[in-house]
Amino acid sequence: MHEKARLGILASLAANVDGVLFNDLKQLCSLTDGNLSRHLGVLSEAGLVEIWKGSSGSRPQTMYRLTDTGRERFAEYIDVLEKVVADARLQSQTDAELDRSGLPGRWSPG
Repeated sequence: MHEKARLGILASLAANVDGVLFNDLKQLCSLTDGNLSRHLGVLSEAGLVEIWKGSSGSRPQTMYRLTDTGRERFAEYIDVLEKVVADARLQSQTDAELDRSGLPGRWSPG
């Protein structure tokens, strides 16, 4: 899920509850047909994405949606990312306070 393309796919699908057509998803994620197909296959095998086949006139179309499990796991992943960002901000503030108070000895930024 942490891979950039897969994260983009999952975010796009999470923002579109009713699903996204393959070509629209390809544009949203700036991926080639083959690259998108491969990532969607992996996400589908993991049970995160479901595939719907249909047609528009005589043209076959494929739509992708997050499964309930996919939606839950994506939300959990985002929660973890938010915690990582919050911890990094806290550490950054702590580091800034140490810099202002001065470190003991002869320390300087590496």
